[in-house]
Amino acid sequence: MSTKTKYVRPFLKWAGGKYRILPKIHQRLPKGKRLVEPFVGSGVVFLNTHFDAYLLADINPDLIDLYKVIQKEGTAFIDHAASYFDGSHNTEELYYSLRAQFNTMPCSEDKGAIFLYLNRHGYNGLCRYNKSGEFNVPYGRYVKPYFPRKELLHFHQIAQRAEFICCGFEQSMDAAQEGDVYYCDPPYVPLNVTSSFATYYSDGFCYSNQELLAQKAEFLGKKGIPVLLSNHLNDYIVKTYHQADIYSFEVQRFISCKGEQRNSVKEVLALYGK
Repeated sequence: MSTKTKYVRPFLKWAGGKYRILPKIHQRLPKGKRLVEPFVGSGVVFLNTHFDAYLLADINPDLIDLYKVIQKEGTAFIDHAASYFDGSHNTEELYYSLRAQFNTMPCSEDKGAIFLYLNRHGYNGLCRYNKSGEFNVPYGRYVKPYFPRKELLHFHQIAQRAEFICCGFEQSMDAAQEGDVYYCDPPYVPLNVTSSFATYYSDGFCYSNQELLAQKAEFLGKKGIPVLLSNHLNDYIVKTYHQADIYSFEVQRFISCKGEQRNSVKEVLALYGK
């Protein structure tokens, strides 16, 4: 695809989303029959590809449950979710009431609709949980949160070729089949030891996880199953990904919701296998 291609945005706001670097990913993502994403996140990569099938995984059960509901229910779910965006729900009091309800609900269509509501009405589009597993993002104070109807419809259409599973990256990488292509977007390593992202990183994805991911990617690559990984560029990643074909580039990162707080950092796309 050319850099002039018009890409589809995901229906979720998502920290670390790959929308801005889709042209670079497409240039380096090998062809195959099935795309597997062990860290599917917002799904922006699979939504902008054309594989025969998809295996899409994430460790967040709320996210995977939401995707399964949209896959199955389509417009019925979309119309239901839209009711939370009629303006009457955009108050601080109702936001915290629905957030508390969300944290005690079993998996259901309504829980999925509230998850989407929280994502679009919460502060900066964050998806964050406390140590008790409760969603704890504060109210975002947006004048009129956008309801992503067309993005949801696109997701529903593409999801008919997908299988969604809630699991760690090891399980989805162990499920590799001939004809698969992997794209892995793990939690990034800190830019340096004083990085503000270090706390988030240490809570969920440690250095041993990064190294195991690289080992599994190298193993699959040698079996003829290509694996493309994203991450920050630093000495640790160069060493950890030393068996891969590494392409580095600069990308602008927004550090907060304030537009002036931004800088350019270097990232890598590391390819194992061809």
